[in-house]
Amino acid sequence: MLSNLNNGSTITVVQYIKKLIEEGHFKEKDKLPTEYELAKELDVTRKEIKDAFSILEEENILIRRPGVGVFVHTKPILSSGIEQLGSVTEMIRKSGKVPGVQYISADITEPTDEDKRRFEPLEIEQFAQLERVRTADGEPVVYCIDRVDHRVMPLELIHSQESIFQALKTYAKKEIDYAVAYIEPIGYHERISPILNCEPDQALLLLRQMHYTKENEPVLYSANFFRADVFSFYVLRKRF
Repeated sequence: MLSNLNNGSTITVVQYIKKLIEEGHFKEKDKLPTEYELAKELDVTRKEIKDAFSILEEENILIRRPGVGVFVHTKPILSSGIEQLGSVTEMIRKSGKVPGVQYISADITEPTDEDKRRFEPLEIEQFAQLERVRTADGEPVVYCIDRVDHRVMPLELIHSQESIFQALKTYAKKEIDYAVAYIEPIGYHERISPILNCEPDQALLLLRQMHYTKENEPVLYSANFFRADVFSFYVLRKRF
């Protein structure tokens, strides 16, 4: 499978490894041979392999797992501007995948002090809280926790809907107009990471969002745990 490069440069090694990946010799999540093994097979120096690995890691083509090895990085199914507001269902569908849902729990919960601050000036007595796993072509990719005022969307109604955005619009006559979002990378989550089939060293992207109508009414709080190997987000910044 591997060709002798006759002491090619680091860039030649980078291009060759990319070609092997593009042609399917190394697939997503495949472990690459060690630096020593590759250097011997390609007839290049170990330093050239090490430097090539570093370049490919920076380009998110390879990922290094300390003590385990170097692997082909999974390509994100969606790279989206965080300024673009849409439901998880819409995000998955736009990526060309078929969205699905697995229900984890549906409960009536009491608001915490933090919840009360988020939903001000409304006074929430009870939340309808829904926890779901969103899938793309059957693969679990996002763990979603959503809270809405139980008086606006009763639990039995919200539980039957794939998209809460659409349910709020159709049944509660409340259309989401904008959201205030916070995104943070987190490490391995004892409960959520196994459900999303994450590797022990695989990060999650936590997106917290408070959603509002055009009238600035807070209607939906979401905490979505995205698999970082599946989703990537960026921010479009313009000069004023």
